[in-house]
Amino acid sequence: MRKGAKRKASQKREEAKAAAEENNHKEAEVEVDESKTATNKAPRAKRVKASKPEAETEYFEDQRNLEDLWKAVFPVGTEWDQLDSVYQYNWNFSNLEDAFEEGGKLYGKKVYLWGCTEPQMVTHNDVHKVICIPIVVAVVSPIPPSDKIGINSVQREAEEIVPMKQMKMDWVPYIPLENRGRQVERLKSQIYILSCTQRR
Repeated sequence: MRKGAKRKASQKREEAKAAAEENNHKEAEVEVDESKTATNKAPRAKRVKASKPEAETEYFEDQRNLEDLWKAVFPVGTEWDQLDSVYQYNWNFSNLEDAFEEGGKLYGKKVYLWGCTEPQMVTHNDVHKVICIPIVVAVVSPIPPSDKIGINSVQREAEEIVPMKQMKMDWVPYIPLENRGRQVERLKSQIYILSCTQRR
């Protein structure tokens, strides 16, 4: 035998053994994978879905053209901390809306609107609560009412008359809902509201 032949022969035998063991190991892995997929492919019992109750169709009332008119009018004389309570309820001013519709008393006329509130004690479920009830005043006039406003309260000695601009108040055109997408300059508004831009 040649020098190193034994070594080479024993290396070949060891490599063959290692290759055989590796093949056996791979076959075992394949069997395990097949058993896994066999269990995965087994038919499952389907879940029974609870039938959803058919939701009732919700109908939303169409917004009326002048629905937010009373909210747009500034309630003069109402304390700042009471303003939120005025809008707490959705008051119905459909009589005012009807007056501006065709055939109504204010249709086609130049009208100036301002608001105020009247606090009333109301009892509900034996609970007494003061609620500010909104009031809208309409004045038909070709020219705007006075641009001055009187300030009076229990704490003051006398009434103070100041320009509305000083109180950040002004007469602004009211734009009905159906015209809100149009350019303001092109609208010929007949409804003007007293607006206040003063921050609380």
